[in-house]
Amino acid sequence: MCSVINGLRPLQRSLALALRLRASTEGWSGAAAASRRVAPGSSTGVEPAAGRRSCCGLASTKGLLFRQLFESESSTYTYLLADAQTKEAVLIDPVLETIDRDLKLIEELGVNLKVAVNTHCHADHITSTGLMKKRVVGLQSAISKFSGAAADIQLSEGDHITFGKQHLTVRETPGHTDGCVTLVLGDQSMAFTGDALLIRGCGRTDFQQGSATRLYHSIHQKIFTLPDQCLVYPAHDYLGQTVSTVGEERKFNPRLTLSQQEFVNVMDNLNLPKPDKIDVSVPANLVCGVHQV
Repeated sequence: MCSVINGLRPLQRSLALALRLRASTEGWSGAAAASRRVAPGSSTGVEPAAGRRSCCGLASTKGLLFRQLFESESSTYTYLLADAQTKEAVLIDPVLETIDRDLKLIEELGVNLKVAVNTHCHADHITSTGLMKKRVVGLQSAISKFSGAAADIQLSEGDHITFGKQHLTVRETPGHTDGCVTLVLGDQSMAFTGDALLIRGCGRTDFQQGSATRLYHSIHQKIFTLPDQCLVYPAHDYLGQTVSTVGEERKFNPRLTLSQQEFVNVMDNLNLPKPDKIDVSVPANLVCGVHQV
C-alpha cells in the first residue's frame, strides 16, 4: 500500500491517505440475539459508581460483539453490545417499528439480552423496551432518573451497566432533555451520546426542558474530556454518517467549536418545526413505550 501511495501525485496521495484514515475508524458488520434468556430474579447488571441493517465502527475492545442498526423513518441508531465470552448483552435506544428485526438478530447471535436502555425520553419515535420486556424473559429497562420516565432501572451519574466482563458507565449529559445520558464503554473506546452530541451537530434545545447552556457544558465537560480516539455513536444521523470520534467533533463540529454565547445564540434561533410524532412518542415513552401500543 505504501509503495502505491508513494507513486501517486500529491493530490491523489492526500486522498488515498484520507481514505485510509476513514477506513481505520469505520467498518461494516451484521446481526444480534437471545436464545439464552435472563432468569426471573437475576441481577440487573447495573452497579452504582464506586435502510442500514447493521453497520459498525471498529472497536478496539477485545471480546466485544457490536452491532449498529438503523431505523429509517426517524433516522435512529440502535446499538447491540455483547460480551463475546459470556454472551450477555445490552441494547441501546431500540425502536418499536424494528422490534422484530432486533429480536431476530438477538436470537441468531445467541446472546442473552439483559438490559434495554434509552439514552433519553425520545420525541421522534416510540421505544420498544416495554414491548420487548414482554417477549424476552428477565429483560429490564433502564433510563435516567431525571427523564421522568418509568423503567426498571433509574440511572445516575457513574452507574455501571454490566454485561459479562464489559460495562457501560453513565455520564449525565442534560441539555437536549433533563434526562439525557451518554454511555461510555469501560475502556473509553466508545461513547453512545444519544441526542446530546451528533456527528457534526447536536440535539435541539427548544422543547422537553431543553437548555443550550446546559448542553454546551455537558458536551464539553462530559464528552469532550474523553480520549480523542474514542468513537462517537449518536442516537441519530440524517446524512448517512455512522460514526465519528471525540477528537473530530472537538475540532470540526461547527456548533461546538463556537464560544458558549455564540452556541446559545445559534441554538435559540434554529426555528425548527416540532417533531412530527412528539405528541404520541413522549407520552408513550414516559411509560416505557407501552401506552396505546
